[in-house]
Amino acid sequence: MNRRHFLRTAAASSLAVGLPRAVAALDPANPYRKNIGIQLYTLRNELAADTPGTLKAVAEAGYQQVELYGFPDCDPLLKAAADHGLAVHSSHFNWDAVVSPSDEAMSDFRKILDKAKEHGLSHLVIPYLHDHQRRSLEDYQSVAGNASKAAVLAKEGGIRLSYHNHAFEFELKDGGRSGFEVLVDECSPDVHFELDVFWVKLGGIDPVELIGRLAGRVSQLHLKDLAEGVPVPSFGGIPQEAFKELGGGTIPMEPLLVAAAAAGVVHCHVEQDHSPEPLESIRRSIRHLGTL
Repeated sequence: MNRRHFLRTAAASSLAVGLPRAVAALDPANPYRKNIGIQLYTLRNELAADTPGTLKAVAEAGYQQVELYGFPDCDPLLKAAADHGLAVHSSHFNWDAVVSPSDEAMSDFRKILDKAKEHGLSHLVIPYLHDHQRRSLEDYQSVAGNASKAAVLAKEGGIRLSYHNHAFEFELKDGGRSGFEVLVDECSPDVHFELDVFWVKLGGIDPVELIGRLAGRVSQLHLKDLAEGVPVPSFGGIPQEAFKELGGGTIPMEPLLVAAAAAGVVHCHVEQDHSPEPLESIRRSIRHLGTL
């Protein structure tokens, strides 16, 4: 599937997603608003300094759930979330356990699954790929094969395995095919996607269209805004100022929430990779969503 066909298919799929938009837009009872999450990587510096105090501030801001990072080595986050009434359904984890397994049995990933089940997680997310894991289409094919095997193990334990994108997956490789297309085409249906709308947009794809195209395979969304004036597509480094609070950039959130509902997305999480004042940023983002 080449990029032109990929975009054309996405555009066609988005027509169906767009139909209920007028009805669902600005609905204060939207399930994502009522259960909005935060990817805690947003607050990594604050958490390192004061984990309980930071999770208390997250709860006070109105967030209902948190998505962890660094699993399985994140016990302080699990405890503080529980102490402040924040649900934990999902976590990013040590992805080498899947992408570059140490043995055929994926024993390292099995240990991660055991701990995830112990803590009641329902989603585990491959959060990133090292440079050497994404240089060629063959690299992506290897990721797809290993993720498909791991997804079977996860499903047996009642956990959904997903892949979180950045922009680099959308860059065309040999033959006009992108790594993301390889993942979509060659991962088993048991592998889902946690779409990060910021990076989708930066990769030159309309996130609403992509959610529609992948309906039924998008488990979660990362809601994040892109500053005006950032060149798109962009596959290199970008300034920290490119990351904005929801409503402060160029990505409308309401169509995304409508598309998410039509496509069967389970959870939506606010994330902002960089901010001079992360706690104030997450407050601004949740206010923009109209949760409070």
